[in-house]
Amino acid sequence: MADPKVCVSLDGTTVEEMTDEAARANLAGADMVEVRFDRLYLVKPDPTISEEEEGERVELPPENSWDTVDMSEVDVDASIAALKEGLPLPVIFTVRPVSEGGFFPGIESERIEILEKAIDSKVSWIDLELSIDDSTRTTLKDAANANGCQIIASIHDINGTPDAATIASMVRDNQDAGNIVKFCGTANNHDDALQIIEAATELSGEGLSHSLMSVNSGGDWARLHAPIMDQSLVYATMKNEFKISDKGLVNVRDLRDAWSLLEY
Repeated sequence: MADPKVCVSLDGTTVEEMTDEAARANLAGADMVEVRFDRLYLVKPDPTISEEEEGERVELPPENSWDTVDMSEVDVDASIAALKEGLPLPVIFTVRPVSEGGFFPGIESERIEILEKAIDSKVSWIDLELSIDDSTRTTLKDAANANGCQIIASIHDINGTPDAATIASMVRDNQDAGNIVKFCGTANNHDDALQIIEAATELSGEGLSHSLMSVNSGGDWARLHAPIMDQSLVYATMKNEFKISDKGLVNVRDLRDAWSLLEY
């Protein structure tokens, strides 16, 4: 049975929020954290208060409707330095483009420049999407190897989830693209979520490094049962909101408790 690492994806929109959340993730059982650098460009809206039978609770609009700041408002060098100084765990550094579900407001060359700076800082892990132009990605990969940065070779389908055989082929065909191949699909129904389970089951025992998941209802199945599906890495969250499983996410403490209960 695999012993997957647990990575908490940080939800902060400032360096200070990410630093605080990473400290709490460390105490909650995370092995590493993911810095979503593209989130630093988000403008968190003022909360609205919603009256419910249980009382008042704070609500925010969906993140895909949040405003973004001008590129010049984020000091990339200072932010990377502060994150490197303030985070207590190994870091997966990510700058996710809008095309793969992220929030980066700039053009691709600006995004690549930030990835280059993170690699130069010798971050523990760098997330390099397989959608990056081949020659550019090769240059980034070579730089990462030279600086001792391990690579997440990632694929994100924001529209749906392919069949299990296609997902398994993606993992097999891209083992040389990084240290771990990550696929995250969008589960439009439970059949989509089952494709992740079936792909992981098909790959089990092949000795390949992968992290498979989906978002939306059913997306947490592969995370909860990752140890028996030979997964290398599981992404969790510090969020603890009502019906978080509807988003396909799982809280890091709940994940650790589930693994203990299931004797994984």
